[in-house]
Amino acid sequence: MSVRHYSDLIAWQKSMDLVVLVYRATERFPSIERFGLSNQLRRAAVSVPSNIAEGQGRYTTRDFLRFLSIAYGSLQEVETQLVIAIRLGYLDEASRPSLFDQTREVARLINGLKNSLSREEFPSGR
Repeated sequence: MSVRHYSDLIAWQKSMDLVVLVYRATERFPSIERFGLSNQLRRAAVSVPSNIAEGQGRYTTRDFLRFLSIAYGSLQEVETQLVIAIRLGYLDEASRPSLFDQTREVARLINGLKNSLSREEFPSGR
């Protein structure tokens, strides 16, 4: 893989866009959620690009794959918390499509990166 810096990764770029969307959406949550769901959702969203960056900065492909798995798990956490926010009536209709479209795109990119790195790390399919 010939990426020199994590910021060159489209998965990182798109996950940064997701962070911005999550922060904007949670600004409209009730004030009682400032230290609850809003904070948890923001932390999970920030974890996605953070783990991509940390993994890319590691010395081995195996480490990078591990951090991509963590990033993917955080992304699943974001999606779950978005569903909770919808059920509680905290997310307006207008922001829902962009948030879920972005989470799906980031998931696709992380999975593609994991598949590519796995082929590199385990060429015989092990």
